[in-house]
Amino acid sequence: MSGFATIASPWIFGTFDPWKFSDKHHQLRPSASQSSTPPQHYCRGLICRSSLLGPAANGLDFVLHDALDSSGIDTTHARAAREGFCSQIQKLSSIERETSISINRGVDLGKTALYIAAEDDSLISHSSVPLPVDAFIERLDDHSMQFCSHYSSSFRSSPKNMIECLERYLYIDKGFRRTNARNQPEQRALYLPSVLTHRLGSATMLSLIYSEILKMIRLWGLLDFDVEIFYPRDPYSLPRGYPKQESKESDPLHIITSQSLLMENLRDLKIAFWPFQLDNTESLFLRAAHAANCSDGSNNVEESAFNLASAKAARHRLERGVWSSVRFGDMRRALSACERLILLEADPKELRDYSVLLYHCGFYEKSLQFLRYYQDSKKQPFDSFSDLEEDAVNKLMIRLNLIVMEEGWSRPSSGGNFLSNNSEPW
Repeated sequence: MSGFATIASPWIFGTFDPWKFSDKHHQLRPSASQSSTPPQHYCRGLICRSSLLGPAANGLDFVLHDALDSSGIDTTHARAAREGFCSQIQKLSSIERETSISINRGVDLGKTALYIAAEDDSLISHSSVPLPVDAFIERLDDHSMQFCSHYSSSFRSSPKNMIECLERYLYIDKGFRRTNARNQPEQRALYLPSVLTHRLGSATMLSLIYSEILKMIRLWGLLDFDVEIFYPRDPYSLPRGYPKQESKESDPLHIITSQSLLMENLRDLKIAFWPFQLDNTESLFLRAAHAANCSDGSNNVEESAFNLASAKAARHRLERGVWSSVRFGDMRRALSACERLILLEADPKELRDYSVLLYHCGFYEKSLQFLRYYQDSKKQPFDSFSDLEEDAVNKLMIRLNLIVMEEGWSRPSSGGNFLSNNSEPW
């Protein structure tokens, strides 16, 4: 049974009369059955179409779901959740990508975050019941209605007072707290259903909940001024709102957009579940490349031996399906995060990171394919690439070319072991 399925029922909130919001409420929030199926040309099963990474990437063929199917694991619910995710992100126009989450109206960010959680829940729990996305959407919207019920007088007061009331509702009345999930093994704080249930979340998840409440009360016609959400860049502060007319020149650095929110969420998951947690001073790619002996290691022989032993231990644990230790990650959820980051088409380095994971899973031809996509993307005016990482890329490319030239290396030798072992879901 899914780890979330038992807490699906929506909250009952007193005697609040929703002011005839019911019909409008359902119009504003289409059901999952209405919006979970994307156009055929965009996402079909595992083959998702990309347009911003160049013509070579127009037929990206991902590995994860097919590999699990071949191991006898039913991925029906995971595929449905992925299609729901695709149906939302296809609405990310160039303008929508840079739109602040506090005024976003194109992509349903709450539903998108729930589709992310639904896929990962299915990958880990192998439940016959999908994560109840609609029930959690109702729970999310209930917060807007409860706020209106308890703080209706705030809408007749000053903007500053209304924002203070909203933050009192979130952080005091409901007790939402922040965890720095990148540095702590509190992985549930990265999934919206768990955050709604346990009131403990990352800055990204708390910002999302804050913005969803603002969005709903604006759509109900109760908010007559623009609000921006100050996204904290330190490890401790909470997201805070302020009237947009009081914006300062430095504020854009702390305004999170629709695209950056999804990227933050997926990258948090990628970091939390990356299988090679050897050295936090290195990038994720270099950690995996070093474990594959495709990166120059430390000059300290003793340290290099320790890292090699740690890498072998991580691989052994993954093969046995043991991933609960924060130092050893979860290959399945790391792969799913990489695949969805690639679909967002925001950073070509995601192709590279996905490729090195495929290498460790034994999918050598697919790894080479995505590494070539990455090298093609570098012809575009993207950010600079570090020499150390590019040297590791070149070594990995050479090794992959040699491997696929050898007869008998076309099929993964141990990828199924990484992906098919069952384990505790949450």
